[in-house]
Amino acid sequence: MSGEIEIQNLKSRDPFAEADEDSGQTTQTQEYIHIRIQQRNGRKTLTTVQGIPAKFDHKKILKVIKKEFACNGTIISDTESKGLGEVIQLQGDHRIKIRDFLINEETGLGLDEKTIKIHGF
Repeated sequence: MSGEIEIQNLKSRDPFAEADEDSGQTTQTQEYIHIRIQQRNGRKTLTTVQGIPAKFDHKKILKVIKKEFACNGTIISDTESKGLGEVIQLQGDHRIKIRDFLINEETGLGLDEKTIKIHGF
């Protein structure tokens, strides 16, 4: 035995990184908008939206979303999100409604549906 044992499951993994299908390596992507769900306690969940372009005002987007979806939310700043940009965090499971809002031309942002990735159960 060489004395060095590599343990695979103890390596830290970034849940916000995108996994490459070919090699399994994770790469940080900024061109995609990621919509994720996180389980809190019991039936409570959080929906996070990461990667909305900087040309949009995140505070105004959050205000419209909170009013339209009847939920509370906050913006996690760059320093708290460890370099992931501003992340919008909403109470409850709003993944499909957020996607519809982002791609809607009239009442939403009118973004391309191909740039949106939904993660979660």
